[in-house]
Amino acid sequence: MQLEIPPGDFAGYVFDLDGTLVDSMPVHYRAWDAAMRLHGMPGTLDEDYFYALGGVPTTRVAEHFAERYRLTIDPEQVSQDKEKLYLELVAGVKVIEATAAFARRIAATHPRAIATGGMREVALPSLRASGLSELFEIVITPADVAPGRGKPQPDMFLLAAERMGVRPEHCLVFEDAEPGIVAARAAGMQVVHVPSRR
Repeated sequence: MQLEIPPGDFAGYVFDLDGTLVDSMPVHYRAWDAAMRLHGMPGTLDEDYFYALGGVPTTRVAEHFAERYRLTIDPEQVSQDKEKLYLELVAGVKVIEATAAFARRIAATHPRAIATGGMREVALPSLRASGLSELFEIVITPADVAPGRGKPQPDMFLLAAERMGVRPEHCLVFEDAEPGIVAARAAGMQVVHVPSRR
């Protein structure tokens, strides 16, 4: 995979995690499928619909699935069950080498942050399983911003820039999903699109 890096002298870099740095989306899909079956979903989770929700916060994903399959659920409980199932499978995540190689290349010279729609207790094990933990001291999740202000709102990216000590317009973002791309642009940042289904 070839990344199209825009020209410019960027002072800081912000990376989405799932589908951007780590190829964890197939593992997330398996965890969601199992969790939704536990809560009454008949058959198999629609994989295309799952990928269409890339970048959406976990509890909101649960609500979308409940609406689609006409289920009455507790979104928080379903999210917790899904995250437990994911952690059981996390060893199966793989590095997206093109993005990870770029992050390694600029690690000695530029500040870096992660802005992920996933929960911290899932994001950090994903980083450890992929061997990328040492590259990222700054990890921003929806829990770090006001409720409802995760992607596609710009708040997570603005907070990442603030913690890196870099002006938003001098940041470059790596993202695979539309909500993250919208959020990054709303924060005044340029974006590299990373195809999540190769």
